[in-house]
Amino acid sequence: MKLTKARLAHIVFESDDAASKAFDVVLLILILGSVVVAMLDSVAGYRLVYGDLFYILEWVFTILFTIEYLLRLWLTRRVAGYVFSFYGIVDFLAILPAFLSLIIVDTQFLVVVRALRLLRVLRILKLGRYMMEATQLREALWASRRKIQIFIGSVVTIVLVMGTIMYIVEGPEAGFTSIPTSMYWAIVTLTTVGYGDIIPITPVGKFMSSFIMLLGYGIIAVPTGIVTAEMSAQMYKRRGEELVDCPSCHAEFHDRDAYHCKYCGTKL
Repeated sequence: MKLTKARLAHIVFESDDAASKAFDVVLLILILGSVVVAMLDSVAGYRLVYGDLFYILEWVFTILFTIEYLLRLWLTRRVAGYVFSFYGIVDFLAILPAFLSLIIVDTQFLVVVRALRLLRVLRILKLGRYMMEATQLREALWASRRKIQIFIGSVVTIVLVMGTIMYIVEGPEAGFTSIPTSMYWAIVTLTTVGYGDIIPITPVGKFMSSFIMLLGYGIIAVPTGIVTAEMSAQMYKRRGEELVDCPSCHAEFHDRDAYHCKYCGTKL
């Protein structure tokens, strides 16, 4: 079969035939190999013995990923749509750290961001059916962002008030040396983490601590309820749609009987 530009684009962007799946498998191996090398290179003992090998392998991976990124730019019909898409940004970040390491020391360890590229090849592992659920969760979080902002603002207010009160009640003698330090203690207590590095010693302080702990348990359910309600709305909205990628703009979720992309009009 002649390897035309259209055929090559199908292999790179799709996964519905042997060649496309083979490309994704090779990409998966390269991503895992690159992440493993970055992790091992951060271990002083391994770096001392295999540092030169790790350095060579890292640049081999970087060159291969750079070629792949340029290939995607050449094959896509909408360059800007790909470059500023989620996967386009991740693909760019996958090659950026190695080049930054030539200017800034130790930034090569940021190549672990390449693990995000594993999202591209979930379909090979028969996990593609979970992508719709992941998208629904993302959209639910985005739809509930204002409610979450109000919730976080309320929590910050509680932390500020409680931290100030504890600073007044306990004082520097108990470790509450400033209002910011007391706010740190309030956050740790409100989230029920309880490091124990700062503890109240007065009866009033202990009572306030107990109140904040109980309040923390009470507010844990608030963001969960907000996101759950939005997820239910998204599930209802997505009913009757399926995960179909547009070969041009890479948009997902089209009607089952759709023949063209609802965003750019490209034939599906």
